[in-house]
Amino acid sequence: MSDGISVLRRRMKNAAAGLALGFAAAMTLFPSTANAWWNDEWQLRKKINIDVSATGANITDPIGTVPTLVRLHVGNFRFSLAKDDGSDLRFVASDDKTPLKHHVEKWDSLLGEALVWVSLPNVAPGAKSEFWIYYGNKKAAATNDAKGTYDSDTALVYHFNERGTPAIDSSVWANNAQSVGQPADGALIGTGLRLDGRNIVTLPASPSLGMADSAPFTWSAWMKPAALQPNSALFSRRDGANALIIGLDNGAPFVEVSNAVGTQRSGAGAPVAANSWHHLAVVAASGTVTVYLDGAAYATLSAALPPLTGVARLGGDSAPPVVAAPAAPVADATAPAADGTAPAAEAVAAPVAVAAMAGFVGDIDELHIAKIARSAGFIKFAAVEQGSEPAKLIAFSPDEETASWMSGYVAVILKSVTIDGWIVIGLLMIMAVASWIVTFDRASYLKKQANANDRFMKSFRKLADNLTALDRGDVDETAAVLGSRLSAEEGQMLRASSLYRIYHVGAEQISYRFGDGAKILRLSGPSIAAIRAALDGAFVKESQRLNKMMVVLTISISGGPFLGLLGTVVGVMITFAAIAESGDVNVNAIAPGIAAALVATVAGLLVAIPALFAYNYLVTRIGELTTDMQVFIDEFVTKMAEAYSPEAVMDHRQAAE
Repeated sequence: MSDGISVLRRRMKNAAAGLALGFAAAMTLFPSTANAWWNDEWQLRKKINIDVSATGANITDPIGTVPTLVRLHVGNFRFSLAKDDGSDLRFVASDDKTPLKHHVEKWDSLLGEALVWVSLPNVAPGAKSEFWIYYGNKKAAATNDAKGTYDSDTALVYHFNERGTPAIDSSVWANNAQSVGQPADGALIGTGLRLDGRNIVTLPASPSLGMADSAPFTWSAWMKPAALQPNSALFSRRDGANALIIGLDNGAPFVEVSNAVGTQRSGAGAPVAANSWHHLAVVAASGTVTVYLDGAAYATLSAALPPLTGVARLGGDSAPPVVAAPAAPVADATAPAADGTAPAAEAVAAPVAVAAMAGFVGDIDELHIAKIARSAGFIKFAAVEQGSEPAKLIAFSPDEETASWMSGYVAVILKSVTIDGWIVIGLLMIMAVASWIVTFDRASYLKKQANANDRFMKSFRKLADNLTALDRGDVDETAAVLGSRLSAEEGQMLRASSLYRIYHVGAEQISYRFGDGAKILRLSGPSIAAIRAALDGAFVKESQRLNKMMVVLTISISGGPFLGLLGTVVGVMITFAAIAESGDVNVNAIAPGIAAALVATVAGLLVAIPALFAYNYLVTRIGELTTDMQVFIDEFVTKMAEAYSPEAVMDHRQAAE
């Protein structure tokens, strides 16, 4: 008994372990979700992953709190489920509890494009992190907070998305531009600013933009030079002999610092290509000015920034002041000259004019100025995340819903199907339903006919000399009792028999030729041939009945996959068009759209495969019934010739005498 209990316990333990292993394996097939839900009034959320580790952007320098650009498009966001103006967007930290400040730079639900800036706190270098985006609450009010997105050390932020008005500062300092610039459509991040070298955008001389002697400073922007100009000023600020100029010399970025001592310029590195976007940043701290290009250190200058309190200019340089040249030594007017002549006249220095730099020609976007020295990690984060390849740093997970009958990857795929895909899938569903109806109708019809044929043949094979004994009127009328040998119920069943309908035609032909009251029952060879022709005609009609609506199955078999392929091709085209429009190329953006497009192909196969199996089955059954009809016609004609030929009639007459 104890051995049996031990065996039972061991089996139960193994079964429990197997169930646990199966459960764990099943869980790996579906995306995991956080236990918490920030607010149940929001129906959808999506995890956004930030990767600055070696597998992602590979940023090892400190980053800290950084404004992050979130690009939304149809490949990673369902605009139809959000409010038309995006006012229901909410961003929550990784703890799924702490709301994050954000503001919308651009929102176009019709084209399916959006640019949203989110303040991410304390991004750790060399690690992975995450935060959440919530949407799907039609009652939510907008919580855009541009000034809260940037810290107080940010002195100026221009998105350049204005038209006909000066650029608006998104920082807390309200350092709006003093002149109107020309917008540049299709810039790297929404709308940019187009500079032609002549029209200069002036920045205010506000206290928040003022710079003390040797003060820390950070300047960054995206630039796209139209041509490689010599000594072109992208940003300039002069205050007497003091100046700070950021520009390009034949495509090589530089920073130039001027003070009472003189002018210093950073060394030239490799030039950038014309008509290409690059991130340019200048950071000053502790007597060193560093130039960053696309997130990497490009050049350094050992200099401290001079005090600057005047206006700054974007896209050009102001007229430089006239600077006096160093004076020559002044001779003593009372002393004789060295050669004993009259005293030398006092040497007066002639003023020297410093030439102004050329204006920058090209586009710029996303200008940021800070009153502190940003870290190298902060600069690289901005360059990678805002650039043309943000997938190295930011990735989107599938949507999650608060209450839905769908979950996991199937839900992600179905929710990503575009309207054209649903049109194709709808047509396929109609085709599938039609094929199922035809399959059920034909299968039941063939089964009923086979049973009726079997019952009829049992009675027919008992006939010997009178082949019309089973015929009782038109088969379309109420079924009669055949030859008093069948019950009324059996007679009703035989109405479904194709053999009986063929037999009815033959019996009518025989009765027509004998007529009422005929005493001599015989058929000539031509009469038998004529009756055979009538039976063949009935056979053709019965074959048409058997194959009725079978064309629906053939259409489903051949047309279903092609319709599915059409939906797939159109869906893929739309997916890549959206990618080209948004400029964001990454696997997480492409995969849902491509998978959704392939749903149409799967739907086409789900229509065609059952239809193919059903068609083959029904064709086989129809072939069997067709063979039965052919055999029956041969048997009927043979019996008819045997019973009504002149020789048979003579034999019957002799037997009677």
